[in-house]
Amino acid sequence: MTASSRNSAVTTSAVVMALLPLMAAVLVVFLITGVAIPVLPLHVHQGLGLDTFIVGLVTGTQFGASLISRIWSGRYADRRGAKRAVVAGLLAAAVSGILYLLSLRFVANPITSVMILLLGRALLGGAESFIVTGALTWGLALVAPQNSGKVIAWIGTAMYAAFAVGAPLGTAFYAAHGFFAIAAATAVVPLAVVPFILLLPAVAPLLRSQPPLATVLGAVLLPGFGLSLSSLGFGAITTFSTLLFVARGWVPVWAALTAFTTAFMVTRIALGHLPDKLGGAKVALVSVLLEATGLAVIWAAPWSGLAFLGALLTGVGYALVYPGLGLEAVYPVPDQSRGLAMGAYTAFFDLGVGVSSPLLGLIAGHVSLGAVFLASTIVVLGAAPIAARLWRNGVAHRVARQQS
Repeated sequence: MTASSRNSAVTTSAVVMALLPLMAAVLVVFLITGVAIPVLPLHVHQGLGLDTFIVGLVTGTQFGASLISRIWSGRYADRRGAKRAVVAGLLAAAVSGILYLLSLRFVANPITSVMILLLGRALLGGAESFIVTGALTWGLALVAPQNSGKVIAWIGTAMYAAFAVGAPLGTAFYAAHGFFAIAAATAVVPLAVVPFILLLPAVAPLLRSQPPLATVLGAVLLPGFGLSLSSLGFGAITTFSTLLFVARGWVPVWAALTAFTTAFMVTRIALGHLPDKLGGAKVALVSVLLEATGLAVIWAAPWSGLAFLGALLTGVGYALVYPGLGLEAVYPVPDQSRGLAMGAYTAFFDLGVGVSSPLLGLIAGHVSLGAVFLASTIVVLGAAPIAARLWRNGVAHRVARQQS
Protein backbone atom coordinates (compact mmCIF):
# COMPACT_ATOMS: atom_id res chain seq x y z
CA MET A 1 0.00 0.00 0.00
CA THR A 2 1.37 3.39 -0.99
CA ALA A 3 1.66 6.33 1.40
CA SER A 4 -1.12 8.16 -0.40
CA SER A 5 -3.48 5.19 -0.19
CA ARG A 6 -2.68 4.78 3.52
CA ASN A 7 -3.45 8.46 4.08
CA SER A 8 -6.69 8.09 2.15
CA ALA A 9 -7.68 5.07 4.26
CA VAL A 10 -6.88 6.88 7.49
CA THR A 11 -8.81 9.94 6.34
CA THR A 12 -11.83 7.86 5.35
CA SER A 13 -11.77 6.03 8.68
CA ALA A 14 -11.59 9.29 10.61
CA VAL A 15 -14.43 10.79 8.59
CA VAL A 16 -16.64 7.74 9.16
CA MET A 17 -15.99 7.77 12.90
CA ALA A 18 -16.89 11.47 13.08
CA LEU A 19 -20.09 10.87 11.12
CA LEU A 20 -21.10 7.59 12.77
CA PRO A 21 -23.64 9.02 15.27
CA LEU A 22 -25.33 11.03 12.49
CA MET A 23 -25.29 8.04 10.16
CA ALA A 24 -26.90 5.87 12.84
CA ALA A 25 -29.65 8.42 13.41
CA VAL A 26 -30.30 8.83 9.68
CA LEU A 27 -30.32 5.03 9.23
CA VAL A 28 -32.97 4.53 11.90
CA VAL A 29 -35.12 7.42 10.75
CA PHE A 30 -35.10 6.44 7.10
CA LEU A 31 -36.20 2.95 7.91
CA ILE A 32 -39.69 4.47 8.09
CA THR A 33 -39.32 5.63 4.50
CA GLY A 34 -37.74 2.32 3.45
CA VAL A 35 -40.52 0.14 4.83
CA ALA A 36 -43.13 2.22 3.00
CA ILE A 37 -41.49 2.26 -0.44
CA PRO A 38 -42.46 -1.25 -1.65
CA VAL A 39 -45.91 -1.31 0.00
CA LEU A 40 -47.32 2.15 -0.75
CA PRO A 41 -48.00 1.19 -4.39
CA LEU A 42 -49.67 -2.01 -3.21
CA HIS A 43 -51.75 -0.21 -0.57
CA VAL A 44 -52.93 2.51 -2.98
CA HIS A 45 -53.38 0.32 -6.08
CA GLN A 46 -54.66 -2.90 -4.57
CA GLY A 47 -55.87 -1.89 -1.11
CA LEU A 48 -57.68 1.33 -2.08
CA GLY A 49 -58.33 0.32 -5.70
CA LEU A 50 -56.87 3.50 -7.23
CA ASP A 51 -55.00 3.72 -10.54
CA THR A 52 -51.27 4.01 -11.25
CA PHE A 53 -51.44 7.78 -11.69
CA ILE A 54 -52.57 8.08 -8.05
CA VAL A 55 -49.79 5.67 -7.08
CA GLY A 56 -47.28 8.03 -8.68
CA LEU A 57 -48.97 11.05 -7.12
CA VAL A 58 -48.81 9.56 -3.61
CA THR A 59 -45.15 8.70 -4.06
CA GLY A 60 -44.27 12.01 -5.67
CA THR A 61 -46.03 14.13 -3.04
CA GLN A 62 -43.30 13.43 -0.50
CA PHE A 63 -40.62 14.61 -2.91
CA GLY A 64 -42.68 17.62 -3.99
CA ALA A 65 -43.02 18.72 -0.36
CA SER A 66 -39.30 18.15 0.16
CA LEU A 67 -38.64 20.36 -2.86
CA ILE A 68 -40.73 23.21 -1.45
CA SER A 69 -39.08 23.00 1.97
CA ARG A 70 -35.42 22.56 0.93
CA ILE A 71 -34.54 26.26 0.87
CA TRP A 72 -36.30 26.79 4.19
CA SER A 73 -34.56 23.81 5.80
CA GLY A 74 -31.17 24.97 4.48
CA ARG A 75 -31.61 28.49 5.84
CA TYR A 76 -32.87 27.07 9.14
CA ALA A 77 -29.84 24.76 9.51
CA ASP A 78 -27.41 27.59 8.67
CA ARG A 79 -29.00 30.13 11.03
CA ARG A 80 -30.49 28.08 13.90
CA GLY A 81 -28.16 25.10 13.85
CA ALA A 82 -28.16 21.67 12.20
CA LYS A 83 -29.17 19.88 15.40
CA ARG A 84 -32.39 21.89 15.69
CA ALA A 85 -33.17 21.14 12.05
CA VAL A 86 -32.83 17.39 12.60
CA VAL A 87 -35.02 17.44 15.73
CA ALA A 88 -37.70 19.49 13.98
CA GLY A 89 -37.70 16.98 11.14
CA LEU A 90 -38.09 14.03 13.51
CA LEU A 91 -41.10 15.56 15.21
CA ALA A 92 -42.76 16.33 11.88
CA ALA A 93 -42.11 12.76 10.70
CA ALA A 94 -43.94 11.39 13.75
CA VAL A 95 -46.97 13.55 12.96
CA SER A 96 -46.97 12.21 9.40
CA GLY A 97 -47.28 8.70 10.84
CA ILE A 98 -50.34 9.82 12.80
CA LEU A 99 -51.88 11.01 9.53
CA TYR A 100 -51.08 7.61 7.97
CA LEU A 101 -53.00 5.98 10.84
CA LEU A 102 -55.89 8.40 10.40
CA SER A 103 -56.13 7.57 6.69
CA LEU A 104 -56.84 3.94 7.61
CA ARG A 105 -60.05 4.99 9.33
CA PHE A 106 -61.46 5.95 5.92
CA VAL A 107 -60.47 3.01 3.69
CA ALA A 108 -64.14 2.49 2.87
CA ASN A 109 -63.97 5.90 1.17
CA PRO A 110 -60.78 5.63 -0.91
CA ILE A 111 -60.75 9.28 -2.01
CA THR A 112 -60.91 10.58 1.56
CA SER A 113 -58.33 8.03 2.68
CA VAL A 114 -55.86 8.91 -0.05
CA MET A 115 -56.29 12.65 0.57
CA ILE A 116 -55.28 12.17 4.23
CA LEU A 117 -52.46 9.91 3.09
CA LEU A 118 -51.29 12.64 0.71
CA LEU A 119 -51.16 15.09 3.64
CA GLY A 120 -49.06 12.61 5.59
CA ARG A 121 -46.74 12.12 2.64
CA ALA A 122 -46.38 15.89 2.22
CA LEU A 123 -45.51 16.36 5.90
CA LEU A 124 -43.03 13.48 5.73
CA GLY A 125 -41.42 15.18 2.74
CA GLY A 126 -40.87 18.35 4.74
CA ALA A 127 -39.57 16.29 7.66
CA GLU A 128 -37.14 14.44 5.42
CA SER A 129 -35.88 17.75 4.07
CA PHE A 130 -35.03 19.03 7.55
CA ILE A 131 -33.44 15.73 8.62
CA VAL A 132 -31.26 15.28 5.53
CA THR A 133 -30.24 18.92 5.16
CA GLY A 134 -29.54 19.15 8.88
CA ALA A 135 -27.47 15.95 8.90
CA LEU A 136 -25.45 17.02 5.84
CA THR A 137 -24.80 20.49 7.28
CA TRP A 138 -23.84 18.95 10.61
CA GLY A 139 -21.49 16.48 8.92
CA LEU A 140 -19.83 19.11 6.72
CA ALA A 141 -19.09 21.15 9.84
CA LEU A 142 -17.39 18.17 11.52
CA VAL A 143 -14.75 17.41 8.86
CA ALA A 144 -12.18 19.21 6.73
CA PRO A 145 -13.38 20.73 3.42
CA GLN A 146 -11.35 18.24 1.34
CA ASN A 147 -13.57 15.49 2.72
CA SER A 148 -16.87 17.09 1.71
CA GLY A 149 -17.52 14.38 -0.87
CA LYS A 150 -17.16 11.69 1.79
CA VAL A 151 -19.71 13.43 4.00
CA ILE A 152 -22.24 13.60 1.16
CA ALA A 153 -21.55 9.97 0.24
CA TRP A 154 -21.65 8.47 3.74
CA ILE A 155 -24.76 10.28 4.96
CA GLY A 156 -26.45 9.07 1.78
CA THR A 157 -25.15 5.55 2.45
CA ALA A 158 -27.00 5.49 5.76
CA MET A 159 -30.20 6.55 3.98
CA TYR A 160 -30.00 3.86 1.33
CA ALA A 161 -28.94 1.20 3.80
CA ALA A 162 -32.26 1.95 5.48
CA PHE A 163 -34.01 1.57 2.12
CA ALA A 164 -32.26 -1.77 1.50
CA VAL A 165 -33.26 -3.16 4.90
CA GLY A 166 -36.66 -1.50 4.82
CA ALA A 167 -37.85 -3.04 1.54
CA PRO A 168 -38.09 -6.69 2.70
CA LEU A 169 -39.00 -5.58 6.23
CA GLY A 170 -41.86 -3.43 4.95
CA THR A 171 -43.10 -6.22 2.71
CA ALA A 172 -43.12 -8.63 5.66
CA PHE A 173 -44.91 -6.12 7.90
CA TYR A 174 -47.48 -5.43 5.21
CA ALA A 175 -48.13 -9.13 4.65
CA ALA A 176 -48.61 -9.73 8.39
CA HIS A 177 -50.41 -6.59 9.56
CA GLY A 178 -51.27 -4.52 6.50
CA PHE A 179 -50.54 -0.82 6.11
CA PHE A 180 -51.25 -0.30 9.83
CA ALA A 181 -47.80 -1.64 10.70
CA ILE A 182 -46.14 0.89 8.37
CA ALA A 183 -48.21 3.76 9.75
CA ALA A 184 -47.47 2.82 13.37
CA ALA A 185 -43.73 2.57 12.71
CA THR A 186 -43.78 5.99 11.03
CA ALA A 187 -45.43 7.51 14.09
CA VAL A 188 -43.24 5.84 16.74
CA VAL A 189 -39.70 5.45 15.36
CA PRO A 190 -38.88 9.18 14.92
CA LEU A 191 -39.92 9.90 18.51
CA ALA A 192 -37.64 7.12 19.73
CA VAL A 193 -34.69 8.72 17.92
CA VAL A 194 -35.19 12.24 19.33
CA PRO A 195 -33.54 11.55 22.74
CA PHE A 196 -30.51 10.08 20.97
CA ILE A 197 -30.11 13.19 18.81
CA LEU A 198 -30.52 15.49 21.81
CA LEU A 199 -27.52 13.82 23.47
CA LEU A 200 -25.19 14.63 20.54
CA PRO A 201 -23.07 17.80 20.83
CA ALA A 202 -24.36 20.58 18.60
CA VAL A 203 -22.21 22.50 16.12
CA ALA A 204 -22.72 26.23 16.40
CA PRO A 205 -23.91 27.94 13.20
CA LEU A 206 -21.45 30.29 11.47
CA LEU A 207 -22.85 33.75 12.18
CA ARG A 208 -21.52 35.48 9.09
CA SER A 209 -23.29 37.42 6.38
CA GLN A 210 -25.07 35.18 3.91
CA PRO A 211 -24.56 35.60 0.16
CA PRO A 212 -27.69 36.39 -1.86
CA LEU A 213 -29.97 33.44 -2.51
CA ALA A 214 -29.56 33.96 -6.27
CA THR A 215 -25.79 33.52 -5.93
CA VAL A 216 -26.14 30.17 -4.18
CA LEU A 217 -28.83 28.99 -6.60
CA GLY A 218 -26.62 29.98 -9.53
CA ALA A 219 -23.81 27.81 -8.18
CA VAL A 220 -26.01 24.73 -7.84
CA LEU A 221 -28.20 25.16 -10.93
CA LEU A 222 -26.27 23.07 -13.45
CA PRO A 223 -25.25 20.18 -11.16
CA GLY A 224 -28.75 20.28 -9.68
CA PHE A 225 -30.38 19.90 -13.09
CA GLY A 226 -28.14 16.91 -13.76
CA LEU A 227 -29.28 15.42 -10.45
CA SER A 228 -32.94 15.94 -11.43
CA LEU A 229 -32.50 13.98 -14.64
CA SER A 230 -30.54 11.17 -13.00
CA SER A 231 -33.11 10.85 -10.20
CA LEU A 232 -35.62 9.25 -12.57
CA GLY A 233 -33.77 5.96 -12.17
CA PHE A 234 -34.40 6.12 -8.45
CA GLY A 235 -38.04 7.09 -8.98
CA ALA A 236 -38.70 4.34 -11.50
CA ILE A 237 -37.28 1.55 -9.33
CA THR A 238 -38.67 2.68 -5.99
CA THR A 239 -42.18 3.35 -7.30
CA PHE A 240 -42.73 0.87 -10.12
CA SER A 241 -40.35 -2.09 -9.76
CA THR A 242 -42.64 -3.75 -7.21
CA LEU A 243 -45.65 -3.39 -9.52
CA LEU A 244 -43.58 -4.68 -12.46
CA PHE A 245 -42.61 -7.83 -10.57
CA VAL A 246 -46.22 -8.38 -9.42
CA ALA A 247 -47.56 -7.92 -12.95
CA ARG A 248 -45.09 -10.42 -14.39
CA GLY A 249 -45.43 -12.95 -11.57
CA TRP A 250 -41.82 -12.57 -10.45
CA VAL A 251 -40.94 -13.21 -6.82
CA PRO A 252 -39.91 -11.91 -4.43
CA VAL A 253 -41.61 -8.68 -5.46
CA TRP A 254 -39.08 -6.52 -3.58
CA ALA A 255 -36.04 -8.12 -5.26
CA ALA A 256 -35.27 -5.25 -7.67
CA LEU A 257 -35.65 -2.60 -4.98
CA THR A 258 -33.37 -4.46 -2.58
CA ALA A 259 -30.84 -5.13 -5.38
CA PHE A 260 -30.80 -1.43 -6.23
CA THR A 261 -30.40 -0.21 -2.67
CA THR A 262 -27.84 -2.87 -1.73
CA ALA A 263 -25.70 -2.13 -4.79
CA PHE A 264 -26.03 1.55 -4.03
CA MET A 265 -24.89 1.07 -0.44
CA VAL A 266 -21.95 -1.21 -1.26
CA THR A 267 -20.75 1.14 -3.99
CA ARG A 268 -20.92 4.11 -1.64
CA ILE A 269 -18.93 2.22 1.00
CA ALA A 270 -16.29 0.91 -1.40
CA LEU A 271 -16.00 3.87 -3.78
CA GLY A 272 -17.37 6.84 -1.87
CA HIS A 273 -13.91 8.44 -1.81
CA LEU A 274 -13.67 8.68 -5.60
CA PRO A 275 -15.40 12.07 -6.08
CA ASP A 276 -12.91 13.70 -3.68
CA LYS A 277 -10.01 11.88 -5.35
CA LEU A 278 -10.88 12.00 -9.06
CA GLY A 279 -13.29 14.93 -9.28
CA GLY A 280 -17.03 15.01 -8.81
CA ALA A 281 -18.09 15.64 -12.41
CA LYS A 282 -15.81 12.95 -13.84
CA VAL A 283 -17.19 10.32 -11.48
CA ALA A 284 -20.77 11.51 -12.08
CA LEU A 285 -20.39 11.12 -15.85
CA VAL A 286 -19.34 7.48 -15.64
CA SER A 287 -22.01 6.81 -13.02
CA VAL A 288 -24.84 8.26 -15.13
CA LEU A 289 -23.90 6.01 -18.06
CA LEU A 290 -23.92 2.95 -15.80
CA GLU A 291 -27.29 3.93 -14.33
CA ALA A 292 -28.88 4.35 -17.76
CA THR A 293 -27.52 0.97 -18.87
CA GLY A 294 -29.07 -0.72 -15.84
CA LEU A 295 -32.48 0.85 -16.51
CA ALA A 296 -32.33 -0.31 -20.13
CA VAL A 297 -31.60 -3.85 -18.95
CA ILE A 298 -34.71 -3.81 -16.72
CA TRP A 299 -36.81 -2.58 -19.65
CA ALA A 300 -35.56 -5.36 -21.92
CA ALA A 301 -35.50 -8.14 -19.29
CA PRO A 302 -37.58 -11.22 -20.20
CA TRP A 303 -37.08 -12.87 -16.81
CA SER A 304 -36.59 -11.76 -13.21
CA GLY A 305 -32.89 -12.61 -12.97
CA LEU A 306 -32.00 -10.15 -15.71
CA ALA A 307 -34.21 -7.46 -14.16
CA PHE A 308 -32.42 -8.09 -10.86
CA LEU A 309 -29.07 -7.62 -12.63
CA GLY A 310 -30.33 -4.39 -14.20
CA ALA A 311 -31.38 -3.10 -10.77
CA LEU A 312 -27.92 -3.92 -9.41
CA LEU A 313 -26.25 -2.01 -12.24
CA THR A 314 -28.62 0.93 -11.77
CA GLY A 315 -27.72 1.06 -8.08
CA VAL A 316 -23.99 0.97 -8.81
CA GLY A 317 -24.36 3.81 -11.29
CA TYR A 318 -26.71 5.99 -9.26
CA ALA A 319 -24.63 5.64 -6.08
CA LEU A 320 -22.02 8.24 -6.95
CA VAL A 321 -24.12 10.68 -9.00
CA TYR A 322 -25.35 12.55 -5.94
CA PRO A 323 -21.95 13.06 -4.22
CA GLY A 324 -20.23 13.65 -7.56
CA LEU A 325 -22.51 16.44 -8.71
CA GLY A 326 -22.90 17.57 -5.08
CA LEU A 327 -19.20 18.41 -4.91
CA GLU A 328 -19.63 20.61 -7.97
CA ALA A 329 -22.55 22.36 -6.23
CA VAL A 330 -20.97 22.99 -2.82
CA TYR A 331 -17.41 23.81 -3.94
CA PRO A 332 -18.00 27.49 -4.92
CA VAL A 333 -20.22 28.30 -1.90
CA PRO A 334 -18.85 29.84 1.36
CA ASP A 335 -18.91 27.72 4.53
CA GLN A 336 -21.72 29.67 6.20
CA SER A 337 -24.06 28.81 3.33
CA ARG A 338 -23.37 25.09 3.02
CA GLY A 339 -26.76 24.18 4.44
CA LEU A 340 -28.53 26.39 1.91
CA ALA A 341 -26.38 25.01 -0.92
CA MET A 342 -27.06 21.39 0.02
CA GLY A 343 -30.75 22.14 0.52
CA ALA A 344 -31.00 23.83 -2.87
CA TYR A 345 -28.99 21.09 -4.57
CA THR A 346 -31.04 18.29 -3.02
CA ALA A 347 -34.21 20.14 -4.04
CA PHE A 348 -33.38 19.20 -7.62
CA PHE A 349 -33.62 15.53 -6.61
CA ASP A 350 -37.06 16.24 -5.17
CA LEU A 351 -38.00 18.11 -8.34
CA GLY A 352 -36.96 15.20 -10.54
CA VAL A 353 -38.77 12.51 -8.53
CA GLY A 354 -41.77 14.68 -7.60
CA VAL A 355 -42.50 15.64 -11.20
CA SER A 356 -41.57 12.35 -12.80
CA SER A 357 -43.47 9.95 -10.52
CA PRO A 358 -46.97 10.99 -11.66
CA LEU A 359 -45.75 11.21 -15.28
CA LEU A 360 -44.23 7.75 -15.06
CA GLY A 361 -47.53 6.61 -13.56
CA LEU A 362 -49.32 7.86 -16.67
CA ILE A 363 -46.85 5.96 -18.86
CA ALA A 364 -47.44 2.82 -16.80
CA GLY A 365 -51.20 3.17 -17.12
CA HIS A 366 -51.40 4.09 -20.81
CA VAL A 367 -48.42 2.18 -22.26
CA SER A 368 -46.94 -0.44 -19.92
CA LEU A 369 -44.94 -0.82 -16.74
CA GLY A 370 -41.92 -1.79 -18.82
CA ALA A 371 -42.12 1.48 -20.74
CA VAL A 372 -41.49 3.33 -17.47
CA PHE A 373 -37.92 2.03 -17.49
CA LEU A 374 -37.34 2.87 -21.15
CA ALA A 375 -38.49 6.46 -20.58
CA SER A 376 -36.28 6.68 -17.50
CA THR A 377 -33.28 5.44 -19.47
CA ILE A 378 -33.66 8.21 -22.04
CA VAL A 379 -34.07 10.97 -19.44
CA VAL A 380 -31.16 9.76 -17.28
CA LEU A 381 -28.88 9.88 -20.33
CA GLY A 382 -29.64 13.61 -20.49
CA ALA A 383 -27.50 14.06 -17.35
CA ALA A 384 -24.38 12.82 -19.16
CA PRO A 385 -23.68 16.02 -21.20
CA ILE A 386 -24.22 18.10 -18.05
CA ALA A 387 -21.62 16.09 -16.13
CA ALA A 388 -19.29 16.32 -19.14
CA ARG A 389 -19.66 20.11 -19.26
CA LEU A 390 -18.96 20.42 -15.51
CA TRP A 391 -15.90 18.23 -15.98
CA ARG A 392 -14.61 20.44 -18.82
CA ASN A 393 -15.31 23.57 -16.78
CA GLY A 394 -13.40 22.15 -13.84
CA VAL A 395 -10.41 21.29 -15.99
CA ALA A 396 -10.44 24.78 -17.51
CA HIS A 397 -10.56 26.41 -14.06
CA ARG A 398 -7.62 24.32 -12.81
CA VAL A 399 -5.55 25.23 -15.87
CA ALA A 400 -6.36 28.92 -15.41
CA ARG A 401 -5.31 28.80 -11.76
CA GLN A 402 -2.02 27.11 -12.67
CA GLN A 403 -1.26 29.74 -15.30
CA SER A 404 -2.13 32.71 -13.08
